[in-house]
Amino acid sequence: MMNKTRVSIVIPVFNESENVGVLHGEIAASVRDRPEDFEIIFVDDGSSDSSLAEMKKLRPLDPRVKIVQLRKNFGQSAAISAGFACSRSDVVVAMDADLQNDPADIPLLLDKVAEGFDIVNGWRRRRRDKWLTRRLPSYFGNLLVSWITGVKLHDYGCTLRGFRSDVVRNLKLYGEMHRYIPAIASRMGIRSTEVVVNHRERRFGKSKYGLGRTFRVILDLISLKFLLAYSHRPLQVFGGAGLLMFLAGLVSGIYLTYTKFVLGQGIAGRPLLFFTLLMFFLGFQAISLGLLAEMLSRIYHEGLDKDEYSIRELIGFDHDHIDDRPRAVL
Repeated sequence: MMNKTRVSIVIPVFNESENVGVLHGEIAASVRDRPEDFEIIFVDDGSSDSSLAEMKKLRPLDPRVKIVQLRKNFGQSAAISAGFACSRSDVVVAMDADLQNDPADIPLLLDKVAEGFDIVNGWRRRRRDKWLTRRLPSYFGNLLVSWITGVKLHDYGCTLRGFRSDVVRNLKLYGEMHRYIPAIASRMGIRSTEVVVNHRERRFGKSKYGLGRTFRVILDLISLKFLLAYSHRPLQVFGGAGLLMFLAGLVSGIYLTYTKFVLGQGIAGRPLLFFTLLMFFLGFQAISLGLLAEMLSRIYHEGLDKDEYSIRELIGFDHDHIDDRPRAVL
């Protein structure tokens, strides 16, 4: 007799006390007729309202509910990463707790994963958000991310996704990197697809997102580009810039040498002399920085295993620690 597929539904929660109970009821209804074994992992990301108490009320009603309580608000990426690390399933589904993701789409994601895809991305084709502050920036952001990473998706901001657990359990997420998981995981040679999912208006609580978050996303995007293209070879970035500076200094130095010894003109007070010295100095600095980055990169990839979150308590798990297997730092 074959074992059932195990599925973990990971939900980061930050001040969503009014939504937790409703969301659990909708999830239970959506997976009632599914053949898989489910666990529902709520990750309390330092909520200051009664979200944790509402989650604990669900435990006597549904033993599939498990709770990860973080010590403070570490951010959505860290909360999702904690949920991934605490799961013991074959497939992981991530979704928001604000009821805007529709749990009725979970079976669609699971069916696509069963077809052989490693990541199934939700696409909120008809978003129920404000056009100016949410939909318009998201549109241009998705175009930019697709262009920079080479992984073309319509909706990088949709948390509702399905994953094979071996893809996400090895990821270390920080900043706003949870939205870039498909691009980060593309380095593994994964198969991904995109499916249209339902998106709903927020019923309770307040949105945690705004235009101010755009600046953090842009900075994380720059970091992502570096990680995808140069994290294993940082010398090519700094060394390339250093060589160009050396070349500029060399050309100007040859010209000054010609001016001094062939034309017999003085060069002591010329700005070009200071430019030449500056280029040689900056070129040396850039190459040295690249060599240091190479050494740090090796240390980072070979020995660093530091999480971006701290767990206060695990509730409902049959293990008292998170996944301690070696992780790939991407």
